[in-house]
Amino acid sequence: MPPIIISSNIAPRTIRLGTKAAAANLAVRETSVTRPHYYPLHAAASLRAFQSTTPARQPKNQVYNPIRNPDTFNTYLSLSSSSRIPLLTLWTASWCPTCRTVLPLIQSLVESGTGESEGGVAFAPVEFDAPDIMSSSSYTENLAMTYMITSIPTLLSFDAGEAQTATKVTDGRKLADRQFLIEWIQHEARRHGGRGGGGDGGPGSSVFGGLFGSKK
Repeated sequence: MPPIIISSNIAPRTIRLGTKAAAANLAVRETSVTRPHYYPLHAAASLRAFQSTTPARQPKNQVYNPIRNPDTFNTYLSLSSSSRIPLLTLWTASWCPTCRTVLPLIQSLVESGTGESEGGVAFAPVEFDAPDIMSSSSYTENLAMTYMITSIPTLLSFDAGEAQTATKVTDGRKLADRQFLIEWIQHEARRHGGRGGGGDGGPGSSVFGGLFGSKK
């Protein structure tokens, strides 16, 4: 493949020639200035690619597959702790009609970026009546007993590996309230592994202070 030629010609000018030596000297200088420079074609292509490449936006929110066994739950919880991104869980069941309304609403809010400006969240539904969840016999394996899930649906956040029971939501009317859910997700996203959430004077802090009591 032939090389790319980039010329660098000088502007025309009036030249007075005094002697043959001066003329010869000028000719040498002119030739050295106007001689083309050669650049390999692959180098030019690489330069263009570098100049046109811009960093892609990386979404902060994550939506995981449903949790159907304790191992999956523990994996998601470990990812949440290591990344310092709160894990939001919605405890559902196949026989729950309210869940069929609440689940797609929360998932759409997370997927659309709600809470990303506050630090981001991860979300996963927990299938309460999945065989591996229901059949867990020991206290440590029975997630519902461990986290005191007594009603379906339940919305519960985990931060730094700990359940944030102070902001747990079981009221079906609140779970179907889009604006409430937006503020709740934003509030949980501010935790960043600090467990406290919200931040002093931050948006929604007064709202959730009234709904859930004082925050640590």
